[in-house]
Amino acid sequence: MSQKFFTKENERLVFILVTMFLNFLGFSILFPILPFMVERYVTSPNEVALYVGSLLSVYALCQFFSAPGLGALSDRFGRKPILLISLLGSIVGYIILGIGGALWVLFLGRIIDGLTGGNISTIYAYMADITEPRDRGKYFGMLGAAAGFGMMFGPAIGGFLGAIHLSAPLFIAAGITLVDMLFGYFILPESLAHEHRTAKLDLTHLDPFRQFHHIFTTKILARLFTAGFIFFLAMNAMYGNNSIFLKDVYGWGVTQIGIFLFVIGIIDVFSQGFLIRKLLPKFGDTTVATMGLILTIVGFVIAATAAIIISPALVITGLIILNIGDGLFEPTEASLISTSAGREMQGRVQGANQGMQSIARIVGPFFAAWIYRYWRGLPYASEALLVSASLILLLISLSVIRDHKAQMEKIEH
Repeated sequence: MSQKFFTKENERLVFILVTMFLNFLGFSILFPILPFMVERYVTSPNEVALYVGSLLSVYALCQFFSAPGLGALSDRFGRKPILLISLLGSIVGYIILGIGGALWVLFLGRIIDGLTGGNISTIYAYMADITEPRDRGKYFGMLGAAAGFGMMFGPAIGGFLGAIHLSAPLFIAAGITLVDMLFGYFILPESLAHEHRTAKLDLTHLDPFRQFHHIFTTKILARLFTAGFIFFLAMNAMYGNNSIFLKDVYGWGVTQIGIFLFVIGIIDVFSQGFLIRKLLPKFGDTTVATMGLILTIVGFVIAATAAIIISPALVITGLIILNIGDGLFEPTEASLISTSAGREMQGRVQGANQGMQSIARIVGPFFAAWIYRYWRGLPYASEALLVSASLILLLISLSVIRDHKAQMEKIEH
């Protein structure tokens, strides 16, 4: 049995899945510890939120600009060297962040990790290289699951190890990533044969905004992308704000925050992995998307109220409800975008969808950090308004969505 498992195919699959898991683990492991790391280097408590948001935003900014370049380099020089360089960059970033000593050192660690961490396009390319076209949906789903588990376990690991020492999660993450890199160096074969590599680099492929050229070709795509961007802006603002809010308003420590964010991750996996499969066949994607947005608004309103009525049960309830809503909306929004585009545009629109979410990860945390200083519940209240705008845009687009889907079904058949 063990001999059958350790085949070249399984070794490649394990490496890619572990690397995807580590990408999101490294991102989310910071959520419970980052406010406590930053507060050591600022003089005013009001500055903590601003710098936490800035650190999360600068990482996403570097990822956004580096992702097309890393993908193009992997087409030219192969997947393996780019993946190994990305892992090395993450190791260096973790170590620098763990050493700390000043705010600029924290930023340096996040910039290095962000510039080399935009390797998701290369991971998907490697998976496409080693799988048959008919099986790619299944294996891409496995990549999504690996990312989800990374986001789920990261805060728990950060919370437990951060209680021992704030730098401990980062050094552990660096060690695990080093093992993964060595495994890749010595065992992982290259997936892209020389005859399939691009002869030269095309500078247009390095432009991160190029992926958005085709998304406004139809009214329905423009509306769906706008509604989705507003929603993801609110959600990423929330991700950057949760730990600071729980620390300042409720006095929670790293372990409490880590455990709670782990529970939130389980709720999200339940919502996306189980609940949505039960609801979609009964109600359809537009209804489920609407339900998801309504639940998210209700959750944000309850969370904002928890800044006035100090009740752990209130804030926990609010964050659980809004994460159930998020789990219902995200997959249905991606499905609506997919069914609103022809087969020849699937790659472009999904790439643009990921790029749009990257911009939301850049702007959202900084936006929440900027308004947090005026009132601690203001980010949640603002996020409720943003999702309300997304809901209104979806509702007024329902007839357009239905008509367009009917036209696409006629074309397909």
